[in-house]
Amino acid sequence: MIFGIIVAAGKSERMGADVDKAFLSLGTRPVLAYSLLAFEQCPMIDGVILVVRKDRVDSARGLVQMFGCSKVRAVIAGGATRQSSVMNGLGKLGDDVKIVAVHDGARPCVTPALIEETIKFAKRHGSGVAAVKVTDTIKEVDRGTLVSRTVDRTKLWAVQTPQTFRVDWLRKAFIQAGKKRTVVTDEAAAVEAIGEPVHLVPAPVLNMKITTPADLALAAMILKA
Repeated sequence: MIFGIIVAAGKSERMGADVDKAFLSLGTRPVLAYSLLAFEQCPMIDGVILVVRKDRVDSARGLVQMFGCSKVRAVIAGGATRQSSVMNGLGKLGDDVKIVAVHDGARPCVTPALIEETIKFAKRHGSGVAAVKVTDTIKEVDRGTLVSRTVDRTKLWAVQTPQTFRVDWLRKAFIQAGKKRTVVTDEAAAVEAIGEPVHLVPAPVLNMKITTPADLALAAMILKA
């Protein structure tokens, strides 16, 4: 079986101390609803685990019911970090789940087609991570605003979600990270650390993440188009 873990348990410092961006209105729906519906509409997804802040579990269950997301098998509380939230989600997967697609609930423009493509890569290679090639010139700065060097952008990709892996790889990766007390910013970094190959899946630049209030207006335009 193939499951999705949608993570929406983080804090939104750039939105404001008390703001939960996953539940902000985006057009006619909350931000989180778009990701839920994309996974609901992806034919390769058998089930979804939704991970939210502890104080949002009841609200999230209501949202799931309101939008008819029948693939959601559980709504659970996340941890203090992204990796602990993903670990909580992994703990809810049955032994029959072999592939898992981890997605950031703050990326509402994800499509069923992109989810499916990462799954196909994971079936073939063990991993499939949505990413876009970097097109801007990148400068490295050691301190302040003084440029130390220009980085070769031809080798650089900006990683997004979904990040899809064999479940056994991801479990092993997070267990090792926990034992070594390593902080990883995404699932790909954890899998890289155990020596398994991470394959990138070209994704649309429009698969943006909501991080600031201005992003809401841009996402609304993308979704409307």
